Amino acid sequence: MNNRIILTIQKQLKDLTNKKFSKKYINKNIVPVINHIASSDKKKFLIGGSQGVGKSTLVDVIKKNIQTFYNKRVLTLSLDDYYLSRKKRFSLSKKIHPLLSTRGVPGTHNIKLLIKHINQFNNSKYPINVPIFDKLIDDSLSKKRKENLKADILILEGWCCGAKQMKNNFLLKNINSLEKNQDNKYLWRKYYNNKLKHEYNDLFKMFDYKIFLKASSFKYVLNWRLKQEKMNKSNLNIQKKMNKKNLINFIQHYEKLTRWMLKNYETMFDLIIKVNNKQKIIAVTKNKIN
Repeated sequence: MNNRIILTIQKQLKDLTNKKFSKKYINKNIVPVINHIASSDKKKFLIGGSQGVGKSTLVDVIKKNIQTFYNKRVLTLSLDDYYLSRKKRFSLSKKIHPLLSTRGVPGTHNIKLLIKHINQFNNSKYPINVPIFDKLIDDSLSKKRKENLKADILILEGWCCGAKQMKNNFLLKNINSLEKNQDNKYLWRKYYNNKLKHEYNDLFKMFDYKIFLKASSFKYVLNWRLKQEKMNKSNLNIQKKMNKKNLINFIQHYEKLTRWMLKNYETMFDLIIKVNNKQKIIAVTKNKIN
């Protein structure tokens, strides 16, 4: 089976990334992750990591190969699909802070609905009507993705999945111009950090095993996001894409919590997948959460 799965992954990665990965690389860095999840007695897996680090690609490969080679059905959910609608975020921005109109930080997701769907998985209650969020229009769609078949494994992926509440000395220090100029009274960051402490912590505790794709540095996130925008050029809504200036501002919303996770990941995650600046895995290590 090992050679078959390696060849299958190699083709999938080529289709997904337009890059060729060696059999040695796949056997060393990807097959063990798939085997670990498929062979585990745990059922619910959480995958976190910065924007552009490769979460969606890895989850897609994990799902397809577990279903093909292990005969287990995998339900995958993306935290991104649970973003609040533009209307609801606009309402939050008026009530709490203007920066909450921008999707991203804790407090801009429908966590109540996501927890409901996880409980449906726990209790084998289908269908699960998964929301769809379209980033090009920055809004949730009316149509849903209907999951009708019972799954054996659940994987949730998202940029802040697994994160823990930030400490005040880190929270209150301005690290970019957005925080300095638009959150000088700390209301925005205190709000989303409190959400992280309560609702998001309750969500993350529902998972049996937490995996982190660790970028070697936050400075690579901008280039990865620019690359994502270029890959979407075939889309008809090209006029809605972000330019570099817009992306720099957008990523500042994510910066503090991303840096916090990169600094404190060993206290949050069970398995660490280290990724270099070229989005390639360089190490996979088990971690005992301290």
